[in-house]
Amino acid sequence: MRRLWLVFSQTATVCLAVLFVVSTLKPEWLPGKGASTLSAPAQVSILSTPGVADSAGARGASFRDAVQRAAPSVVNIFTSKEVRQRHPLLQDPLFRRFFGEQFGEEAQRASSLGSGVIVSASGYILTNHHVVDAADEIEVALADGKKLLAKVVGNDPETDLAVLRVDAGSMPAITFGQSDALRVGDVVLAIGNPFGVGQTVTSGIVSALGRSGLDINTFENFIQTDAAINPGNSGGALIDAQGNLVGINSAIYSRSGGSMGIGFAIPVSTAKIVLEQIIRTGSVTRGWIGVEAQEITAPLAESLKLPDMKGAIIAGVLRNGPADKAGMKPGDILLAVEGKSVIDPRSMLNLVAGLAPGETAKLRVRRGQETLELAVAIGKRPKPQPQPQQ
Repeated sequence: MRRLWLVFSQTATVCLAVLFVVSTLKPEWLPGKGASTLSAPAQVSILSTPGVADSAGARGASFRDAVQRAAPSVVNIFTSKEVRQRHPLLQDPLFRRFFGEQFGEEAQRASSLGSGVIVSASGYILTNHHVVDAADEIEVALADGKKLLAKVVGNDPETDLAVLRVDAGSMPAITFGQSDALRVGDVVLAIGNPFGVGQTVTSGIVSALGRSGLDINTFENFIQTDAAINPGNSGGALIDAQGNLVGINSAIYSRSGGSMGIGFAIPVSTAKIVLEQIIRTGSVTRGWIGVEAQEITAPLAESLKLPDMKGAIIAGVLRNGPADKAGMKPGDILLAVEGKSVIDPRSMLNLVAGLAPGETAKLRVRRGQETLELAVAIGKRPKPQPQPQQ
């Protein structure tokens, strides 16, 4: 009996071993296995090289169409001017008395670079005022490498904008977008010529809107972006994801001279107003009422028993100026201009500047506990005095 059990055990072990080998190496030999394997859905992972279909699918995450649309309209600007350097001894009045003012002066040529945007097929180019300020020679390099001499049509130092023109027939003008429709988080691209390396595109988002109080320009309403903007990008294009112009790159916040992720662009809504006035008249005209305004602080509002801190305190009134003739007095609080609320002195400046000289505007002021309506004949804002050369 024991011998029969041993034979059975050995036979079963061999059969199991054969079954294991067959199921592993030739599973189709087993009954039912072949049909099951053929009918089961196959799961296959295919790694393919990028083709036409893959390229089209990836385009949704790429901004190449926007860049191809806008890049031909962005130009590099090279300027030069004559700079006279004085010998250090000329700082001594006695030395100047004996040798004259011109002794030891050397004339040298200083060059700088920037960017610009073609905004009209007839050759008008929008850039920053500081890019072309005091330049006696301006050269524009197009995206295709062609170089042309440009002349200044007009400039507006208070917004740091200038308009140039080149004579080259039909030019690839950029399409204007809607900067007022921008929202924080929207994708934007900066195109320019940083450090003179050639046309460069950087990407980022809108970090903030309506930035002011930076003491960069008189009229500030900047778009803040983290798209890398470096020296040489000034005057270049800030575009949206469709390739439309939404701003003119103007300034950066930096401790090193390079991009730190805080760049500022002038909204195209502001640039368009300046552009149209310069093309039409050669300059920009703004409204003016001849007052000096002061911000309302919390202690000031408390001492004057004001209900809130909105408005602007009139700290000074120019004698015989528009506001003086209308009866405005120091200490008045300007609340509204033509029905639009004044939030602070900067908003007052913008509202008044937007009025046309010669028209009469209604200004609402608070004087003590009274609210008055004054009719002011708007004057023309004086041109800013040029800064003395160092």
